[in-house]
Amino acid sequence: MILAAGQGTRVRPLTKDLPKPMVPILGKPVMEYLIEHLARHGIKEIMVNVAYHHQRIEQYFGDGSRWGVEIGYSYEGVRDHGDILPRPLGSAGGMRHIQDFSGFFDETTLVLCGDALIDLDITAALAEHKAKGALASVVALDVPREEVQSYGMVVADVDGRIQSFQEKPKPEEALSTLASTGIYIFEPEVLCKVPAGQVYDIGSQLFPQLAKEKQSFYVQNRPFNWLDIGRVSDYWSVLQRVLRGEIDYMRMPGKEVKPGVWVGLNVQVPWDQVKIEGPVYIGSSVQIEPGATIIGPAWIGHGSVIRTGARITRGVLFEYTRIPADMHFFEMIVSRHYCVNRHGETLYRGDDTSRLRWGDARA
Repeated sequence: MILAAGQGTRVRPLTKDLPKPMVPILGKPVMEYLIEHLARHGIKEIMVNVAYHHQRIEQYFGDGSRWGVEIGYSYEGVRDHGDILPRPLGSAGGMRHIQDFSGFFDETTLVLCGDALIDLDITAALAEHKAKGALASVVALDVPREEVQSYGMVVADVDGRIQSFQEKPKPEEALSTLASTGIYIFEPEVLCKVPAGQVYDIGSQLFPQLAKEKQSFYVQNRPFNWLDIGRVSDYWSVLQRVLRGEIDYMRMPGKEVKPGVWVGLNVQVPWDQVKIEGPVYIGSSVQIEPGATIIGPAWIGHGSVIRTGARITRGVLFEYTRIPADMHFFEMIVSRHYCVNRHGETLYRGDDTSRLRWGDARA
């Protein structure tokens, strides 16, 4: 089960017209990496709950056959005065809705949030879940104590049985340094504890219930890469790590034409008249004019245009973005309609209060 029904409000404006699982990393939606990873571990039947901008997910992934899996969708919404409106049921409520409809969750089920990149050994996690006879398991990561305020923390005994949870505690008040990663394993019986037809959340409602009832409920402390894009600052940081080559399973696309510089097809770059310091990826049909500068890590989306004297430093241009002459963008994500800095501060095109100008390369 991939959870993909949320609005992604914390990562706006990236999700203004996109559901969060469709936000791109190296030109591919985050959720595509998840599906590829599930397929590598032999998981072939995947349900996705959808709501906001659901068509974008459904049209891109279709039935899943491109990835050698089968994908189904559960839309969470209502008809109101002739309009179809998204109405998410919560992570647990969405699962119960599917179970009541078809009984799909009749075997051990892995549940993932659709907005994170992972390289978890899923096979080993499922084996541990079975070996412990767990009704439910939470996969966690040990994080530095000074970072616990950013996470939901899992408190467990020496055997890993979960006792309680703390939501973003202060470091001095944290009873644990195990952060929940939003990766769960459930037996079918768990869904009987979720009320039908109600909005119900896994983390804030179902899990405290399981802990209170002293169910066979365990945490797994596993070392793996977990790259969450819950906020714009997270997304920017993840892109920087990926572009620097720090994530082994994510390879730069295109052809490496000089050390640290990769290009797609049909690019127009006067190499002896520009300054480009890698790591940088330049997408297909990009035009870079003489006198432009790109300092990596940077990603230049396909169809973009960078004019004479423009400078991009540690940034990302989404596809078909035009940067005018002599404009300098520092540590920013830039699309045709908006630009947002690494801290989430956003400017929209045409804002007279800003000196920055950019536009649509197709105009």
